[in-house]
Amino acid sequence: MKNPSAVPAGSPAAARRRPAGAPRKGEQTRAAIVEAALELAARNGLEGLTIGALAERMQMSKSGVFAHFGSREDLQIAVLKAYERRFVDEVLVPGLKEKRGLPRLRAIFDRWLERTAIEAARGCIWISGAAEYDDRPGAVREELVAMVRSWQRELSRAIQQAVDAGDLPGDLDVQELVFQLYGVILVLHHDGRLLDSPDAVGRARRSFDRLVDSYQRAMRTARPKKRTNVRSVKS
Repeated sequence: MKNPSAVPAGSPAAARRRPAGAPRKGEQTRAAIVEAALELAARNGLEGLTIGALAERMQMSKSGVFAHFGSREDLQIAVLKAYERRFVDEVLVPGLKEKRGLPRLRAIFDRWLERTAIEAARGCIWISGAAEYDDRPGAVREELVAMVRSWQRELSRAIQQAVDAGDLPGDLDVQELVFQLYGVILVLHHDGRLLDSPDAVGRARRSFDRLVDSYQRAMRTARPKKRTNVRSVKS
């Protein structure tokens, strides 16, 4: 028997009954698909992310998955965006709560290091994606490049703040230090994932400390040029 008080899904009345700010069912399903896709992409790479595997994981039909994403490429980009949001929330946002200067830079690097150490065991979408799409033009590569450059700008900003605070030399090449920190993280992922090195995290932390110490030592030992007073001697 039909319930006379039942309200059709999607009707204005149903929308009014839904709590303010509550996501629609379609939005919830899409979010669940992206979450499952994140796990698959971390393990198998973006190229290993297929509609078929995702549909099986979600116990949905392929057409059901396609209803939320126009193409496999759209799905891959959605996964990258979700990964970036999570990365920013876990690494950058907590770091920005620290005092400007070296404390903030160190906090950001520490959280980046900790996340990379975890991903060395389960897979990193950014690092594996760079290997998969470094020479493949297209929307996925463009999204990856934009995300990495955005993160490098955040690192540059944190380093420049450390320079402005007097924690690092005024003549520091900011982009060179960004390059060096990226190198430490890439080696951490390589040694942790491929070589299963038990000391990869410790070495990465010590590398950061040595980099900072080398710049600060150069700053301390720098001496202002002595001005030579030349007196004219009358003969």
